Amino acid sequence: MGINTEIITGGRRSFFLGKSCLSLIFLGIWATWVAAGDHIDQLGRRVKIPENPQRLITLAASLTEMVFALGEGRRVCGVEQFSNYPYEVLHLPKVGSYINPDLEKIVALRPDLCLAIKDGNPRHKVEFLEGLGIPVYAVHPRQLAGVIATLKELGQLLGAEQQAAVLAADLNRRYQRIRELANRAGHRPRVFFQIGVSPIVSAGSGTVLDELITTAGGENLAAGKIPYPRYSEEQVIALQPEVIVITSMTRGEVFERVKEGWRRWATLPAARHDKIFLVDSDLVDRPAPRLFDGLEVLFRLFHPDLAKELG
Repeated sequence: MGINTEIITGGRRSFFLGKSCLSLIFLGIWATWVAAGDHIDQLGRRVKIPENPQRLITLAASLTEMVFALGEGRRVCGVEQFSNYPYEVLHLPKVGSYINPDLEKIVALRPDLCLAIKDGNPRHKVEFLEGLGIPVYAVHPRQLAGVIATLKELGQLLGAEQQAAVLAADLNRRYQRIRELANRAGHRPRVFFQIGVSPIVSAGSGTVLDELITTAGGENLAAGKIPYPRYSEEQVIALQPEVIVITSMTRGEVFERVKEGWRRWATLPAARHDKIFLVDSDLVDRPAPRLFDGLEVLFRLFHPDLAKELG
């Protein structure tokens, strides 16, 4: 299907549809759409969405998790390739990565709504889909409160307001409980959060990881203006972290090698007290409901003496 015929002309983007795409449209694949309503997405864009959309494509793993958490997974006909939760999504068609969605596959699945995320999905590909008449609703959930707000918003779009309200209330309760317990802790451990293995990267102020660390009762040693600063091994040692958390898509042997690398430094408090941990990256870097699972995991690592009160 020749839909990748994008050209740039005089600073403006123009699109041309291949014959097969035109044929699809003329065959009336959009004829099942019903009267649409105007909605304003989180980027301030006006999006005309069909009433009660039944064929959704999620262009980010976090959005896949949100839709399923709302109990509307039956509507999803395609997902971003890194979508791996819940189990049911493993059998759904993949439509490329969030940074490089496969437009041909998306069109072939005949969606009546695509859900996109600001951080990752290329704007020009969103515009291409909209040029084909496929509505794309974009969200930008920042921080934990943004996840809750986005769940409520998607609940309204999908007619799942009640489930969204129940889920939002539960997430907010868990959030407040962690804050309450963290405030009771007598000490906030000095935490270095290592993203990936090489190079050593951490998370500065204003990031979701920074919020997770501080809400869970830790002190983020990478706090500062740079969102994702890089460090040498010597710089990390100089920070004297009491806890090192490593998050990576790699597991097992790689983590053990990195952990052993830190443990050989006897001057490192985290090494002396065996406070070097691996946390599943999916729990802490996706703006989705499981972010609150990640928050609880970090709290248990930082304050094991209070963890039993979480239940």
